[in-house]
Amino acid sequence: MYDLEELDGKLVKTLKPNRYRHTHGVMYMAGALAMAHLENINDCMTAGLLHDCGKFGSFEDQIAMCKKIGLKLSKEDLEIPALIHTKLGAALAKAEYGIEDKNILNGIRYHTTGRPHMSKLEKVIYIADFIEPWRGEGEWVKTVRDLAFKDLNKAVGTCAQLILEYLDKENSNIDNMSKLTAEFYGGR
Repeated sequence: MYDLEELDGKLVKTLKPNRYRHTHGVMYMAGALAMAHLENINDCMTAGLLHDCGKFGSFEDQIAMCKKIGLKLSKEDLEIPALIHTKLGAALAKAEYGIEDKNILNGIRYHTTGRPHMSKLEKVIYIADFIEPWRGEGEWVKTVRDLAFKDLNKAVGTCAQLILEYLDKENSNIDNMSKLTAEFYGGR
């Protein structure tokens, strides 16, 4: 069982106020979803608290940290730098915050893209990041919030589909793992 207050004391020093507020929203939403789906509450809240621990500074700062700790980045990582924080976050959660649980580390690693065959904890973090209270009351978030407490798989599929549609609309690069997640969970 991880000490959330101790982890939070370290984390608050590394994130900007808006990112820190979002992180708390994800942590508490992850706890609520864990209760609803009979998942380990402390593990879900730990992953929720640390899900963005690699999202600090600029992309250049994140890349520099990856080099410093010996974390290899793929060509796709460098083409879509918004995804670097997930890989970096999982590495930092282990090295800086003492997280050894592979399920928690995977929850952090795949919170943005998802992946086929996610554990329940991974699904909780993926969804909690999308629907936490500071995300607002838009129709897209209401739809996923409603599904999230009823059916995690449907919520993941809907969330993945909405993300792909948003990225298409913005003419953004779409990573392969996000496509695989949407396909696996009934999106595209």
